[in-house]
Amino acid sequence: MTRKAALKRRVRARMAKTGESYTAARGQLLPPTRGPDGDRLAAALHVTNGDSAAGGLRAAGPAWRVLAWRDALHEGPVPDLPDAALRRRAAFVMDDDGPAGPAAGLRWLEERDETLARNRDGDYVLWFEADLYDQLQLVQVLARLGGLGVPPARITLVCIGEHLGFAHFGGLGELTPAQLHGLPATAATALSPAALAFAGDAWAAFRAPHPAGLGAIAATPSPELRFVAEAFDRLSREYPSTRDGLSLTERRLLAAPDAGGSAAGAVFRRVWAREARPYLGDSCCWRILARLVRARTPLLAAEPADAPIAAATRLRRTAAGERVLRGEADHVALSGLDRWIGGVHLAGPTARWRWDEGTESIV
Repeated sequence: MTRKAALKRRVRARMAKTGESYTAARGQLLPPTRGPDGDRLAAALHVTNGDSAAGGLRAAGPAWRVLAWRDALHEGPVPDLPDAALRRRAAFVMDDDGPAGPAAGLRWLEERDETLARNRDGDYVLWFEADLYDQLQLVQVLARLGGLGVPPARITLVCIGEHLGFAHFGGLGELTPAQLHGLPATAATALSPAALAFAGDAWAAFRAPHPAGLGAIAATPSPELRFVAEAFDRLSREYPSTRDGLSLTERRLLAAPDAGGSAAGAVFRRVWAREARPYLGDSCCWRILARLVRARTPLLAAEPADAPIAAATRLRRTAAGERVLRGEADHVALSGLDRWIGGVHLAGPTARWRWDEGTESIV
C-alpha cells in the first residue's frame, strides 16, 4: 500500500469517528507545515477582509500591523479605471445616510491604499476566506502588489474555507486570537509568480466591460489560490438568469419569506445559511431587497412601505413575485435593469448578458 493510500484510509477512519470533513480530518493527520517565522510575522503588514477579523489578528499578535481591506466588490461598479478613480466607489463602502457618509469612505480608501503601498519593501501576510467577498478582495490586493513590484516570495497567504469545530464556517472573525495565531503554522502558502499572474488575470477579467473572461477564471484551478475559480463561478451566477431574470441571490431572497411574510432579518439568515461559502453581509442584503421592493413591478412588498429596509422590515411576495419565482415572468422584462457586476453595467429593459442554467455559463 502506498503512503498516499494509507493516509486516505486514516483520513476516512477519522471522518467516520469525528464527523469532520475530508479536508479537516486530513489537516489534523498531516504534520504541520512551516509557516512564516515569528520575526517575519511581527514585521509584516497583515491584510485581511474586514474589521472583525482585523480585531482578532491584533489580539493574536499584539505587535502586528493589521490593515482591514473592507470593500464589498461584488456590489456596485468596479470598472477598469486608475486606482484614484476607482476609489470613488466609496458610497458602496460607507452608507450614504451613515454618520460619516461617502466622503469618509473615500478618505479611508485613500489611507488604505497608501498603507499597502508604503510597505512595498517589506513582507505581507494576507488573511482571507474562501467566499466570493474575500476572493475578490484577494485578487485585488495581489494585483496591487504585483503592480507595486513586490516579489511573491515576500507575500504569504493564509486562506481557509473551513475550520475544525465549525459545521458551517462563516469566516476568520469567528476564530479566537489563539486559533488565528496558530493558522500560519498549518495553513500558510508561499505564493509563486504564476499565482500572482493568475490573480492579475482574475482582477482584469472582473473589471472588464464584458464578462467574457469570467468563465476562463472559473475553469482554471490554481494550487495556491485554491478558491478563486469557485468564487468566480459564484460571481457568474449573479447575472440575471435566462429563466426568470433573477440573479441567484435575488431568487433566494425572493423565495425566503414565508407565505404570510417574514422579517428581513430572518430572510437574510435563511439565505446566508444556503450559501456553501457565506459572503453576503446584511447591508448588501438590504440593498438587494430594496431593489426587489422598489422595482417598477415590485416582487416584494415591505412593511413599513416607505422606510429603509432593516432587519425588522416585514416582507412578503407580491403576485408578480410569485409569477417570477415560478418562472412564468421575467424580472428584467417587467422592471428593466440598472446594476453593475464588476466592470459590466447591466442596464435597460433587456439584459445583454444572462446566466444560462442549462449550460451553466454566461451567454
